Formats: sequence, C-alpha cells, structure tokens
Amino acid sequence: MQHFDYGEVIDQILEKDNRYHRDAYYFIREGLDYTQHKLAKEAGGKESRHVSGQELVNGVRQYAIDNYGPMAKALLNEWGINSTEDFGEIVFNLVENNLLAKTEDDSREDFSDGFDFEEVFVVPYLPQIDPDKNNQAKTNPDQKDNS
Repeated sequence: MQHFDYGEVIDQILEKDNRYHRDAYYFIREGLDYTQHKLAKEAGGKESRHVSGQELVNGVRQYAIDNYGPMAKALLNEWGINSTEDFGEIVFNLVENNLLAKTEDDSREDFSDGFDFEEVFVVPYLPQIDPDKNNQAKTNPDQKDNS
C-alpha cells in the first residue's frame, strides 16, 4: 500500500480546487474521526465502520459545536464552508484523491440540506429575552411612574 502524506495531497487538491481553506480539510478529517469514535462507542466499543454522509453531517455538526461553540459558523465560513453541501464537496475531494474511501451508495447528495448553519451555530447562542420579565417590569405596581 502506498503511503500518502496528507498535507502534500491537500496541497495538490488546493492547486485544483481552491474553494476551501486548507483547515477545512483538516476539520472534516477530524470531524470524521470524531464521528467514527462516537458511533463505535455507541455500538459498544466495536471498531470503526464506514460512516454515511448523513452520519458525517450530524457528527461534524456536533464536533463543530463541541470545539468552536458560538464561533463555529464564523470559522467555517472563513474556511469557505457555508452549508452541509460544502462538507460533501470536501469529502469527495478527499475521496477523489484517495484520502477517504466511499461505497457505491455514497454520493454528494447525501450532504444536501443537512441543516441550516444559522439555526444550529448562531441561534442557540443568541441572548434569551424573557418576555414575561419585560412585561412584568412595565406593569410592576411597586414601580413609580416618573412621568
């Protein structure tokens, strides 16, 4: 089996397709490792297995949240990743360059419409306003009206 230097192959990919930052490829690779480990643990510690596109989308989402929290969307966008379809493009760039393997059932479409980046990476971190608390302040009978 031929040994590949991951960084060198990423350089070759970037020469042909510069849509994504080098770190995006490392992120997807780390997200795949995270997902395989999580799935193996859920299966009782068995060895890692092939991960479907949808499983990878979900695993990468959780990996981004766990590692980057409220900065996940900004960081992914900086790397050129703006949707789950971009996950698929990166994965298939890695497949086409023999850094990942696929089954005949795997396709780019597996990564379509996985989730909305705004809903997953931004909304949960927005400040929560308690509407009852706001109304209570306006109607508090102990509050003096200085008008």
